Amino acid sequence: MDSQEKKQKFDMYMLVDSILLVTLLLLLISWWLGIIPQKINTDILAVFSVLGILPVLRSAFVSFREKRVSIDLLASIALIFTYLQGEWVSSGFINLMLTSSRLFDVFTKMRTKRIINRLLKYRPEKVKVKRDGSIEEISLEHVKQGDLVVIQSGERIPIDGVVLSGVASIDQSTLTGESETVSKKTGDEVFSSTLAVSGSLLVKAEKVGNDTTLSKIIGLIDEASRSKTKVGRIADTFSIWYIAITLAGSAILYLVSGDLGLVLSVLLVTCADDIAVAVPLGFTMAIARGARDGIIIKGAVVFEALRKITAIVTDKTGTLTKGAARVVQIVSLKNIPESELYTGIGIVQINSRHPIGGAIINFLKSKQVHIEAPDEFHETPGEGITATKGNTQYAAGKIEFLEENNIAVSSVQKEQVTVLRNKGYSLVGYGKNRELEAVIVLEYELRPFVKESVQETREMGIKKWIMLTGDNEVIAQKVCAQTDIDEYRANLKPEDKLKQIKEIKKEYKHIAMMGDGVNDAAALALSDVSIAMGAIGSDAAIEAADIALMHDSIRKVPETMLLSRKTMKIIKQNFLIWGITNVVGLFLVFSGIIGPSGAAAYNFITDFIPILNVFQIYFIKTNKHAYDLLVKK
Repeated sequence: MDSQEKKQKFDMYMLVDSILLVTLLLLLISWWLGIIPQKINTDILAVFSVLGILPVLRSAFVSFREKRVSIDLLASIALIFTYLQGEWVSSGFINLMLTSSRLFDVFTKMRTKRIINRLLKYRPEKVKVKRDGSIEEISLEHVKQGDLVVIQSGERIPIDGVVLSGVASIDQSTLTGESETVSKKTGDEVFSSTLAVSGSLLVKAEKVGNDTTLSKIIGLIDEASRSKTKVGRIADTFSIWYIAITLAGSAILYLVSGDLGLVLSVLLVTCADDIAVAVPLGFTMAIARGARDGIIIKGAVVFEALRKITAIVTDKTGTLTKGAARVVQIVSLKNIPESELYTGIGIVQINSRHPIGGAIINFLKSKQVHIEAPDEFHETPGEGITATKGNTQYAAGKIEFLEENNIAVSSVQKEQVTVLRNKGYSLVGYGKNRELEAVIVLEYELRPFVKESVQETREMGIKKWIMLTGDNEVIAQKVCAQTDIDEYRANLKPEDKLKQIKEIKKEYKHIAMMGDGVNDAAALALSDVSIAMGAIGSDAAIEAADIALMHDSIRKVPETMLLSRKTMKIIKQNFLIWGITNVVGLFLVFSGIIGPSGAAAYNFITDFIPILNVFQIYFIKTNKHAYDLLVKK
């Protein structure tokens, strides 16, 4: 069966349920007000009640085929009892309840589709591409990797790519949730679905179709909305035991009382369709709420894991500090002409994938240095680079890395390096033909609101913040002092970070790891909850992390925690509401206040309380003001 046939079948079922719902509601109102003679009304109710069991039987068959127990089984049994008893008003209420439950389930699924369709609207159908010197307009699906895409003011960017020429102000709120525009110029990355507010660009397409950032996010939202949570699994187990206990209790009650009407009333009161609908609906709405603010949460299970976290481990570069370092100066340690020194540094750094390499290349470009590519190149992540061009060998990276690669470092040079390190700078050594020729001095700027964000998470139960960094002790201590972070582990290689994560996890049990999602991929995988900062444009971060923060703001961390806690609180509220309404309903039944018809009406009305309660998730405020209110409570 193709997707079109499935959609037609889905629409047909929805139409039948909608007609059944409206008809039953009108008949029950008419019965209540006495508009139609009671016998005629009851006869019509009987017909529609019998018709109403058909979708129930279909659902039961699907559940049986999938080897699962549905909470609707109780309602189905109660429905059969009403037929045997001739309780057509009660059967009308049961069918109304079951039909409403199915439609709410459809609403849950449609809500996810609406989120996805809203995102798909940001994909332009037509794209302007430059080919053979002329501009032509083609369909989006015909755009290929390497095409030159023309973006003009007021247009959505259809692909992920790199700006070849032009300058534009870009609104990235569709991905990051942030309304501020960013300036894009030659060499910058741009992403699908973002809007060129002003200016124009020529962009080389690097990711098209399903490989774009927008497509990745759409896929995640779809997958996350269907994921099974611990709460969901507990609900399944609960359903099996609940049904068994209720049926056993009803059988005992009938043996003791001999009153089938009383048994029927109990069955009607204790149906739990409201929980079966409210729990998945709540998580779907929370995932959508996060996506609206650029917080991509990989399924409801993440909400449950996040609430147990007691310690947060974080990388420094690109997480606490801005990813792009700033070159303060290049200190020459040999009597070498500046142009020759800068050319050599450019050769060894041009192919680097590390943010520091990018900062160094940007510095060289500002000095109008002509940068050449090496003949051979090898990068050791977190350590350094070796390269050759012609007969010349180059190396750049940590001083220890250079020494391991046969670059001689004199005692005088080591003293010079120590002086710079003690000032809190990051250093990159540069050597050529086994001699250390220069030290590149860099510094990082802290991201805004790091200290405030750390404090906010502490007030929500985080006991410890620990920073892992490859930088030296002086830099690590300086950053911790500025950010109020409790501990640091410095001079770490990538493999050292894994060992540290394992040790920290032993002490704190449940930990979250925050990094850039690329260099820290292995460490992120070891944590209970992995958080990737600034994941926009990074496939590795979007796919690997439990939580992908599309914006580079650390404020998103306490916002995510707040969203998680509020969501879980609402889910727990719903279980409490369900329990209270059941107790009240059973009291009304056993005290003789309501019979089968009243029990059916009571259950139908109270079903809506937990379902409506989850809608407050969509209005959760995750800003500082809302956080303060939660803490005060």
